[in-house]
Amino acid sequence: MTRPAGAVLHQITQALGPAIAPGSPREALRAGLGALVGLGISGLFLLSPATDLRLGLSMIAPFGATSVLVFAVPNSPLAQPWSAVVGNSVAAAIGVLACMATPHSALCVALAVGVTIAAMILLRAVHPPAGAVAMTAALNPEAIGALGFHFVLTPVLVGTLALVGLGMIYARLTGRRYPFRQFEEPGPHGTADHPAMERLGLSKEELTEILQRYRQSLNLGVEDLARLIGAAELQAAAHRTGPLTAADVMSRDLVTVAPHTRLVRVADIFRKHGFTSLPVVEAGDQFRGVIFQLHLIRRAREDAFRHNRRFLAALSDLMNPRRGAAPRAREIMQTDPPHVAPDAPIGALLPMLASGECEAVPVLDGPRIVGIVTQTDLISALARQSLRQPPPRP
Repeated sequence: MTRPAGAVLHQITQALGPAIAPGSPREALRAGLGALVGLGISGLFLLSPATDLRLGLSMIAPFGATSVLVFAVPNSPLAQPWSAVVGNSVAAAIGVLACMATPHSALCVALAVGVTIAAMILLRAVHPPAGAVAMTAALNPEAIGALGFHFVLTPVLVGTLALVGLGMIYARLTGRRYPFRQFEEPGPHGTADHPAMERLGLSKEELTEILQRYRQSLNLGVEDLARLIGAAELQAAAHRTGPLTAADVMSRDLVTVAPHTRLVRVADIFRKHGFTSLPVVEAGDQFRGVIFQLHLIRRAREDAFRHNRRFLAALSDLMNPRRGAAPRAREIMQTDPPHVAPDAPIGALLPMLASGECEAVPVLDGPRIVGIVTQTDLISALARQSLRQPPPRP
């Protein structure tokens, strides 16, 4: 059966369109600013008074591509420190050897890039900008003749180490993770248990085999694959949670505090009611944020570190300040927690409350808070729903 020309044209148009999911302006700004800072500071190391700028091999173009990976896609295996440092350095060495081996420009380029690709795969250090590093060397035989293997040390090794080191610092400052998570590293509570969403019953070897089977080992790390599978399982479970909404399961009779409420009062409410979260509102139930018990502990820990005191003493001063202005709720509340509308299906709450990042989700009707769904609320709702379902057939 012949397909209509319009359908074929639509398929071609889709195939030639963007394959990357839309990015937020905030993430675009974060990545762009990171590259600006990274390349700017790296240039201070490479463009020193001792640099011979006539050779034109101080700030080489491949560093721009390395910056894209390190600052824009820090979770990619291609962007990791081993791949970047080893890949670029090996490529530089191979480029120098290729210039020594043949004077023919086209053959030198092909030889340098081809051998670099093979070496990176064998060394488990695939880094796309490294191909450009090898090509840069092959296209500049006169400069490489003057620099020799010094080209490997600087600019390549020094520049790559600077970008990787700055990438680590910048990622930490901006809430990202670089290098990416390792499968065996401790979980969020400092124990050997993985986060709840990543307890798949699959070993590292099995996840690695999946990546290799589908030829995705260069695009995803094992830890990221576990996170994606866990998120997909929760999303699929959300489709089976039935018609219940956040309004059906939320707690409605809320105990709240104002932004100016003293922390000693906040602590009293936590102690009296046994809450783990406390909404912060202003006149007319206008939602302003939420305080979790962890926020009190974190603030005391920061004060203890800042003033070089014991933690318990800092916590006592936080609750009952001896001097100065008493700390207020606004100082520790989280102003942008995950939240839902009253008609949101309870399946939408699963990834929020299962991730361990929050213990309660505010339910907002516009700017007003009308309820809150805790982990206990959600577990109770799911338990009741499972009791109503007919047992499976034998």
